[in-house]
This record gives sequence, C-alpha cells and structure tokens, in this order.
Amino acid sequence: MSAISGTVFEGDDRQYVLTRLSGWLELVFGPERVQPPRLTRRQMGELSELELRRYQDLRAVWHANLGPIKTPQMIALHEALTEIVDSNRQDGDKAKPAALLDAYPGIGKSTAIREYARDFHREQVRLHGQTTPEGHKRVPVVYVNLTGNTQIRGLNASICRFYGLPTSGDADTLAERAVDAVLSMRTAVFVIDDVHFLAPGKSSAVRMANHLKFLSNVFPVTLLYVGVGVADRGILREGLSPQQALLAQFGRRTTALTLRPFQIDDDQGRKQWRVLLKTIEKKIVLADKHPGMLVDLADYLFARTTGHFASLMALINRSCLRAVRSGEEKLDKELIDTVKNDAAAEEARRELEAAIEAGLLSARPGGPARKRRSA
Repeated sequence: MSAISGTVFEGDDRQYVLTRLSGWLELVFGPERVQPPRLTRRQMGELSELELRRYQDLRAVWHANLGPIKTPQMIALHEALTEIVDSNRQDGDKAKPAALLDAYPGIGKSTAIREYARDFHREQVRLHGQTTPEGHKRVPVVYVNLTGNTQIRGLNASICRFYGLPTSGDADTLAERAVDAVLSMRTAVFVIDDVHFLAPGKSSAVRMANHLKFLSNVFPVTLLYVGVGVADRGILREGLSPQQALLAQFGRRTTALTLRPFQIDDDQGRKQWRVLLKTIEKKIVLADKHPGMLVDLADYLFARTTGHFASLMALINRSCLRAVRSGEEKLDKELIDTVKNDAAAEEARRELEAAIEAGLLSARPGGPARKRRSA
C-alpha cells in the first residue's frame, strides 16, 4: 500500500478572469488551498511513477500560489483602506472620497488591494446576504483592470463588462447602464487597477480626471485606484501645473497610499524581512526542508530581490520547482543561483551583493545601517 494511501494528488490550476463577475466570485468564494503533505524521500520512493508525477504537479501549483502573506505593509494598507471605506457612509447626494495606491512595480500592491476587496466582499455578503431586498445578486465589489491608453468609453465599458452587461453604445449610455447595475446590486467599492494606463497628456488627463469625478459623484461607491507613478502623470492635478494643483478637485477627494519594499537598514526592517522568510519557509513543501533554510539566506535573498515582494515570491516559486525536478528537495544558494529572476531585480543585484560583501548592509540583527536608495 502507498505511504500516502487515500491522499488525492490533483494539480488545481484555477483559471478565471477577475475582470468578469464570475471570475471575481471564484476568487472571493473559491475554496482555500490546502497545503500538500510533506513526504519524506522514502515515502516518495514508495509512490508509483504516476503518483509521483501527480505529487510533483500538486507541489508546483502550491508553490506558485503561496500566500497571500499578511506582511506588515499589507496590514497597514488594509487598516487605511478600512478606515476610508467604512467611513464612506454618506447619503447619495454626497461624493465619497477615493483612495489611490501608488507604488513601485513588484511591491505586491495589486495582490494587497485584491485581498482587501475580497475580505470586504465576503463581509458585506455575510452581513447583508447573497441577494438584495429586491432579489438581485449582491455584488459589493467591482474589479476593473485597465489597458494601455484607456479612454472614457473604454473605462465605462469595462465596468459594464464586469457585470456581464452589453458594451454597445456611447460613453454616456454605458455609464447609465453601469449606474443601474451599481444601484440594483448594491455595489459599494470599485477597484480600478493599473490606473496609470489612463490616457496620458494634459488634455486627456483633464478629461479623464473630470470623468473620474463624475464617477465619484454619480456612483454611490468608494473608488480604489491602483497604479504606478500616477501622481507624476498629472491625473491627481487634473492636468494642471504643480502651481495650479490647489484648483484640482480630484486630488482633494483622493487619499494617496503606498506600499514600500522591505528594507534592512534598521533592526525593525531586518526583523520584518526575516519574519517574512520564516513564514514562507513554513509553506514550502520539500522533503529536505530544514528550520532556517531561508532565514540563513536572508542577505542573499535580499540581494536577489531588492526587498520587492513579487520578486521574492517569483524567485522562491521557481527555485522550489527546480528543487523538485532536480531531486535536491531543498533550497540553498547554489540551487537558487541557477534560477533567473525578473530583469529589475537582476540589474540591482550586483550593487547589493557588493554592499553586503563589504559589510555595509546586512539582514542580521544589529547589522550596519545604510541609507536606502530609491528602488
């Protein structure tokens, strides 16, 4: 009999699109992933060839979906978002202030905002039920992901597409259609991701800022924007010069938030980085995993990822896959060195490694302090 008799080995690639209501509901109400059993080499040796391949496939899916991990940055962000959204209980004649999460790429901002929105959606349904008093499906959250050079009509069409509504007609027709859906389905939050893709240029920024003000005035929802370098693109200023920014209503109605990379310039940052590595280590399913496997590599992993969460998770995921396929069944510097990471992390790697080797930077408690450079 197999050493893991009764265990089901099934790789679960959950393919869905968050910008469609069906996909969003899969994220919100889909089953939580269950960590695969950690088998010893002997137990794996007792598996049939097919069972072993299924076990490897199950671990590949698991390692590709580690998290979400409640980092201190994410917790602080969620607290700020909760304060903004929960205080937005104004009547329909008042505009609700918005929030903008503006941060570097690879920080995990989209993951963090989706995690907040998922929890909010669940809580609203738990409090008020799956359906509205009129019998409509309750949809507390709309998630929209913009594309390059998005115009006003395209934004309205994206909202309608999420609900499964027709996307024909001009921008005004689409907006009215979306308003009806918001009211009937009791939507409370719009997440507009990749807002930096809104059409650039002064005149376009003015038109888009005016349209976003229109959305906040007409739609009784809290708008949560997510993007990179949004403030620099002039949307918050409505295309006005910095000297004229005081005239911009959009900026006055929007609270700017951010997420920062992990840093190891002080003991608090070093502790947070090491706690993150310990948390990830507990989730890794490798036969020869041992306590301290990742923490012992704290300096090295920081140099490889520059403290960016997305870069770290990509590197760990790929390294785990290589450890399984190579039969190493553990992570160490030699193995991870063979794994490529994203271009930005690889470009910054040499400078960080030099600083660590020179004793100018370290993730060890009580390590040297160094002023952090811009990511």
